[in-house]
Amino acid sequence: MEELERLSLEEFKQVEKSPIVLVLDNIRSLNNVGSAFRTADAFRIKKIFLCGITGTPPHRDIQKTALGATESLDWEYCASTLEAVEKLKREGYQLCALEQVEKSVMLNEFSPNPAQNYALIFGNEVFGVEEEVLKKCDTVLEIPQLGTKHSLNISVTLGIAVWDMMVKLDQF
Repeated sequence: MEELERLSLEEFKQVEKSPIVLVLDNIRSLNNVGSAFRTADAFRIKKIFLCGITGTPPHRDIQKTALGATESLDWEYCASTLEAVEKLKREGYQLCALEQVEKSVMLNEFSPNPAQNYALIFGNEVFGVEEEVLKKCDTVLEIPQLGTKHSLNISVTLGIAVWDMMVKLDQF
């Protein structure tokens, strides 16, 4: 790790985080939850909100993909996703769901404001982001796709969206 110039757990907890939080809306797969933690650690995400049926640490299936990232990241459980997004809205976050809906904004066409904090909301593997949550969002983002399938795994979607936001917010 020293050769890769990675931060220690103590250093990670002290360093400034990105202006992004993640909201996981009723994610069924514990492996997807673990993957979200691992990706969030890689990009110094401020916090993860685990909502509804989304599993919470400690759990061996989360740990299997998180590889210890549950120890480095701040996270909070909310019984409902609506509760989490309303809290974030009050705190001034711009709410951005990743979903395929009418009038969604293609991710490559979205220009985030560097002075703004963002909450990226990812929905259930089968049903997507809850309708009530979508209504509270400032923007619904969609990842353009060219193939025959019309969806991506949440861990892939999360990685693409976070990377894109980090680049556009000049976080590197």
